[in-house]
Amino acid sequence: MTLSQADQPLPEQCTQACDTPFAQILGQSPSGIVAYSNCNNHCVFKKPAFTQQTFTGIQWQCVEYARRWLLLNQGVVYGDVDIAADIWDHAQVHSPDHSQQVNFQSIVNGTRQHYVQKGDLLIYSKQFHGTGHVAVVLAVDEQQQVLHVGEQNYQNTPWHDGYAREIAYVMHQDRQWLLDAYLIGWKRVLKK
Repeated sequence: MTLSQADQPLPEQCTQACDTPFAQILGQSPSGIVAYSNCNNHCVFKKPAFTQQTFTGIQWQCVEYARRWLLLNQGVVYGDVDIAADIWDHAQVHSPDHSQQVNFQSIVNGTRQHYVQKGDLLIYSKQFHGTGHVAVVLAVDEQQQVLHVGEQNYQNTPWHDGYAREIAYVMHQDRQWLLDAYLIGWKRVLKK
């Protein structure tokens, strides 16, 4: 008899050299979405996570946090992805029961319009750890020209002041450039 996925012990890479122990709360977004530690970037524990009976992803990967944030804040989720970078290719998001679909716009870093805003998902290329990354824009401080983002499985360290980290940006010739390596751009849910 084999153990169910839920009863399996954590793999060794999820218990050693942790930045913060696996599943420990790292922080909470202003809207109340909790982020959990994934121990370190090498930990992959294929236990599914569900919120409101909707599959949000694998515990506690970046894809899971972004999907859960969208579900709880905007009532939509994106479809299945193998890696975070694949989110870039999704043209639509949908309600959990698939009864409604909404456009999911791709906006390239360095754009002249559609400047980044709260609720956008930052998408990183596959060149970042072979999987890419996704983070949620929690706030934009135009005076300081920084974004506050929420995420899981990036630094796996406790958040400060309701966000995981800051990302600076510059404006040049009416273009907005986020200063973060491997960033492709951002995705935006277009509400009807």
